Amino acid sequence: MAVRSYEIMFLLDSGKYATDPDGVTKEVHAILEKIGAEVISARPWMDGKLAYPIEGHRKGLHYLAFVKADSNNVQQLQRLCKLSSVVLRYLCLVPPAPLFDIMSSSLMDGPAEASHEEAEAAQDVEIEEEEASVN
Repeated sequence: MAVRSYEIMFLLDSGKYATDPDGVTKEVHAILEKIGAEVISARPWMDGKLAYPIEGHRKGLHYLAFVKADSNNVQQLQRLCKLSSVVLRYLCLVPPAPLFDIMSSSLMDGPAEASHEEAEAAQDVEIEEEEASVN
């Protein structure tokens, strides 16, 4: 069982979220619960017009979640999102470890400025990733 940190961006039906925000949030958290994910932080991120219609929807709500989950269970996420009536799309990423803590804590705190050491750590990670992709 390999527990990893994930950043998941859900694109939700904004109409359903507007009429029942608690119900939609509970449904997203139920999906995460079914895959055995521990939610570190989660909240709506942005509501707005989509670049192109998705399943007939012209608007959508982006819901950002930082979770820790077993990598074997994350494969079930695609099936559960397709079965959901509120999730239009999703994107699941594995962020670099130093950035996960910074990003998840800033999501809990709201817009906040990172400390100087955190900013330097994030910059070092980005430089290492760029060097690795060049080689």
